[in-house]
Amino acid sequence: MKYGIVIVSHSVKIADGVKDLISEAAPSLSITVAGGTDENAIGSSLEKIQKAFDENIGDEILAFYDLGSSKMNLEMFMEMTDKVVHKYDVALVEGAYTAATLAEIDSPLETIENSLKPLIIK
Repeated sequence: MKYGIVIVSHSVKIADGVKDLISEAAPSLSITVAGGTDENAIGSSLEKIQKAFDENIGDEILAFYDLGSSKMNLEMFMEMTDKVVHKYDVALVEGAYTAATLAEIDSPLETIENSLKPLIIK
């Protein structure tokens, strides 16, 4: 499988909800999530991020996150993994949905990234 998607959110419910939404549009993609802290409170967890990456069977990972510490922990994990990871600073729901629908039809990475540009959060 060319691409997999990892969703990192401060909320278990948001992570699961985004996965539910994009799974409808991209049923063949590997989509894994890291939501909340280890105790399922609001926050982020490096361990959950690692588990989401370990469970994802994509050859390359398209990674999306919601807020500060999710980004920080995602970037920390990216330094520790050998997987090819593309992290996007875009609106979480819209970005993940856009990438998933394009990855589902085997669009090239350049097409996916060009489609994400209008969703970048600065």
